[in-house]
Amino acid sequence: MNKKTIFTNGCFDVIHRGHIELLRFCSTLGSVVVGINSDSSIKRIKGNKRPIHSQEDRKFLLESLKFVDHVRIFNEDTPYNLIKSVMPDIIVKGGDYVVEEVVGNNICEVVIFDHVEGYSSTKIIQNISDR
Repeated sequence: MNKKTIFTNGCFDVIHRGHIELLRFCSTLGSVVVGINSDSSIKRIKGNKRPIHSQEDRKFLLESLKFVDHVRIFNEDTPYNLIKSVMPDIIVKGGDYVVEEVVGNNICEVVIFDHVEGYSSTKIIQNISDR
């Protein structure tokens, strides 16, 4: 029996417990492919002070996690073309999304993971800069 391919994506700039919980959940569903925004994509979306960590470092960290099988970097602002290329069985996104707004919802099933409250890379970075 083939494992299902599970796709999730994000910046994963400052990895925190919420990310790990999401990835752990994904791994219970199948083989996990993580799409990460390239450095230039993050700059366009989050501003010139981001990313904190390079795309190579973020990719390495994610590949080192037991819950992740593959990591792919994408340059666009959304992972739509990557999703079309991967053709996952399920896309998993955090609880701050609704299925109808998830990029790729027309390609495969979407599962919303109840995100872990209080964890956000942006908030962590802001807390560090406020100290």
